[in-house]
Amino acid sequence: MGASDFSKLPHIGEAVLRKEDYRFLTGAGNYTDDIHLAQEQQAVFVRSPHAHAVIKAIDTAKASAMPGVMRIFTGKDVEGKMGGLPCGWLITSTDGQPMKEPPHPILAQGKVRYVGDHVAMVVAATLEQAKNAAEAVEVDYEVLPSVVKVSDAAKAAALHEAAPDNCCYKWAIGDKGQVDAAFANAAHITKLDLTNNRLIPNAMEPRAAIGSYNRGADEYTLYVSNQNPHVERLLMTAFVLGLPEHKVRVIAPDVGGGFGSKIFLYAEDVCLTWAAKQLNCSIKWTADRSEAFLSDAHGRDHVSHAEMAMDKDGKFLAMRVHTDANMGAYLSTFASAVPTILYATLLAGQYTCPQVYVEVDAWFTNTAPVDAYRGAGRPEATYLLERLVSRCGWDMGLSQDEIRKRNFITQWPYQTPVALQYDVGDYMQCMTKAQELADVAGFDARRQASEAKGLKRGIGYSSYIEACGIAPSNIAGALGARAGLFECGEVRVHPTGSVTVFTGSHSHGQGHETTFAQVVAGRLGIPVENVDVVHGDTGRVPFGMGTYGSRSISVGGAAIMKALDKIETKAKKIAAHLMEASDADIEFANGEFTVKGTDKKIPFGQVALTAYVPHNYPLDKLEPGLNETAFYDPTNFTFPAGTYICEVEVDPATGVVRVDRFSAVDDFGTIINPMIVEGQVHGGIVQGIGQALMENCVYDEHTGQLLTGSFMDYAMPRADDFPHFKLDTVCTPCTHNPLGTKGCGEAGAIGSPPAVINAVLDALAPLGVKDFDMPASPARVWEAIQSAKA
Repeated sequence: MGASDFSKLPHIGEAVLRKEDYRFLTGAGNYTDDIHLAQEQQAVFVRSPHAHAVIKAIDTAKASAMPGVMRIFTGKDVEGKMGGLPCGWLITSTDGQPMKEPPHPILAQGKVRYVGDHVAMVVAATLEQAKNAAEAVEVDYEVLPSVVKVSDAAKAAALHEAAPDNCCYKWAIGDKGQVDAAFANAAHITKLDLTNNRLIPNAMEPRAAIGSYNRGADEYTLYVSNQNPHVERLLMTAFVLGLPEHKVRVIAPDVGGGFGSKIFLYAEDVCLTWAAKQLNCSIKWTADRSEAFLSDAHGRDHVSHAEMAMDKDGKFLAMRVHTDANMGAYLSTFASAVPTILYATLLAGQYTCPQVYVEVDAWFTNTAPVDAYRGAGRPEATYLLERLVSRCGWDMGLSQDEIRKRNFITQWPYQTPVALQYDVGDYMQCMTKAQELADVAGFDARRQASEAKGLKRGIGYSSYIEACGIAPSNIAGALGARAGLFECGEVRVHPTGSVTVFTGSHSHGQGHETTFAQVVAGRLGIPVENVDVVHGDTGRVPFGMGTYGSRSISVGGAAIMKALDKIETKAKKIAAHLMEASDADIEFANGEFTVKGTDKKIPFGQVALTAYVPHNYPLDKLEPGLNETAFYDPTNFTFPAGTYICEVEVDPATGVVRVDRFSAVDDFGTIINPMIVEGQVHGGIVQGIGQALMENCVYDEHTGQLLTGSFMDYAMPRADDFPHFKLDTVCTPCTHNPLGTKGCGEAGAIGSPPAVINAVLDALAPLGVKDFDMPASPARVWEAIQSAKA
């Protein structure tokens, strides 16, 4: 079944209400912290108060004697008994050497490297007792110099012996010689320096885990708030604990948001799982919000220099970029791939730029590890490119839309100079629709109305593209991936014709229980209510790679479609037997099997029942039952794209920026559920505007202390910070998956930050403000205005 046929099926494109919402809205969700096991103890982690220090001694005697304390574990207890946390992607430096990959112990051994580093784990009968004991653990530190800014890393004290200059890798992509030649012959060159600020993920549910051990079966169970339980289990068993994989079960129940920060294998998960056997009990840990600020993997933190070479008409000739990426103190699970494979390969954007050359230097600093956060590399690439493109337009005397239209790709497939090949798109249509939706024609009148109130109004464009459903596995492996990137789906048809779907994808707010059910119901012609979706339990679902990178429907859904192909093939044989016809003459549509050229037909439910009543069809030809499993490994990325237009009003007296209008047109290919897609785009835009105007993780440059360690210091957007978003879509179905889908979960967070900042700069241009970095907080904007006046 092709994408065009799939999009015509019943239930596809319908705004079906989310099946999972009833339990969430009525408080019936089952999150990790809601689970209580027999003999459950509580864990609290002793964390380093210093950014960089030698651990001279740890005295646990007083704490161990306190009421309720069962055991206190330190680095000495685990040293030599297990490996450190692994990184899942190997990057090779330009000199041919593998990246520096220092050990990442689950409890600090000899040294701490950021504020919040794991020093000890206290296990006690109650949470209060564990907290009291943790405060009583005495640690003797010898404080060392620390570094938090990526620009200072090269000349700072070494964090790791394996990286004496603090450099993790130096990596590049593109043809430097061709780019340099293009720059030498350019009519104009635009240059831009910019920072992509560090962000702290703040899902509604903080990280939580429960480690449990069954002595009789010698089996472990980990309940964890995580986005990909199978990968969590694989990394923990194969690389850290050295256990047979089948002896560990990982269950990720309802998860209250992740945004990437719950993809990774964290030290707490390993500590709890390992200690459960040592103490023969269950051990629970739930992070409080302050702990999450310190220890969750952060996002972004790039410092870049970019240049664009153009001809006299503003056509792009070549681009070159140098980026310094902050890795934090250790390499998190996918950290190495974010500033390289997921970032540099997207810097061609939507444009016919013949040559692109990108250098990326990755550095260790005394900060929390940095890893994938909603968009993972794509927001960084889009922010740099779309800021640069708008600047090119201003430099050349062209409007923001005109500079883009002159350089848009218009023919597909299109091979970019940075490895990726786009299969399909319509960027001009996205731009046209966005301009109509935003009423760009009326902007000048609105600008004059703002001027009359003493305010500055600006308009900003962003034409983004992203790569979703990382693929294929063999190419990803050649680029450094240490795991396959396929997905698995199992479809189990019951005798009554109802269906249970088991998927390796994981839902933590996206609505998979609804959209996957729509896919199956549409294909089989049965009610959506008759389809249940099971995920998040390695003991129940086949091996899958989890949810991240907007891969679920395009990769996980495609695996389910392949399983449905097998279901249909077998069901047609049963139907043929029942209607005394040839298999080749059986057609299936809208839940009915028919014989070509006749009025014979039977419903899907009858075939399903027959599959479980073996005397109704020849057992020598078909096995009983109607269950099928399939794996899907994509042949290419999918490429969602779109144009976002933002209008802001700026008060020059205070620096306050107000987003007045925001319009977004996205091409997600085939859309399964427009209501869910709209919700995803809304959430992404909110996160993107949050980064552009408010959110900013700051460490003290002298002590390495996290200065934005709570919601008192780290501004999060609220509903009253936003206008009504105007949304629309364009559909060019993906050409290489059976659903034609492209993914929608990250687009809003990718496309919105440059649109906002371009709008702010457009508003402030008459005041002489040339540039500033995110976030465009009142203080930063006001200071930029004052500097321009001076």
